[in-house]
Amino acid sequence: MSDEYFYGVTLSSSHQSETWDPEAKGDYPRSNKLLIRQALLGPEAKADELNVVQVETMCLQESIKIPVAILKVGEQRQVRLHIEFPDAPVTFTLIQGSGPVHLIGQHLLGALVEEFEDMEEMEEEMLDEEEGDDSQFKDEDDEEGEPKGKKSKMSNNAKGKAPSPKKNAKK
Repeated sequence: MSDEYFYGVTLSSSHQSETWDPEAKGDYPRSNKLLIRQALLGPEAKADELNVVQVETMCLQESIKIPVAILKVGEQRQVRLHIEFPDAPVTFTLIQGSGPVHLIGQHLLGALVEEFEDMEEMEEEMLDEEEGDDSQFKDEDDEEGEPKGKKSKMSNNAKGKAPSPKKNAKK
């Protein structure tokens, strides 16, 4: 069985950090994946204040901390993201500014995680096939070339001039 849920969190000066870790809660014993799609700056954000959202997660064998969104009133109030977190825990922190910054995404559970990964693989294969098909068509064009009849019509006559279609039509 697979499930997909909306995920959202608001970071602000009173709530600067949020950790996504469904495995620690024991609520979701199946495989989990978090997809973050968008970061939005709330309407009550202060003008001229930079709001920086940082994520902390595991990367192979060590933890990594990196900013994923920098938002400012009057410049950039939202940013579209396509960030996937296949492993928990993931901690989002407002490291600069007072927000509020809203993070929006999806929480995938169980078989849906595998289905999502299969869809990504299928898309990659389709792109590879399309690229292969294009080169195949180019090769076929090169092999076939133009028909010989057209080449002989376009060739010069004995005097070095191309035949005129009007002269041939009158005869």
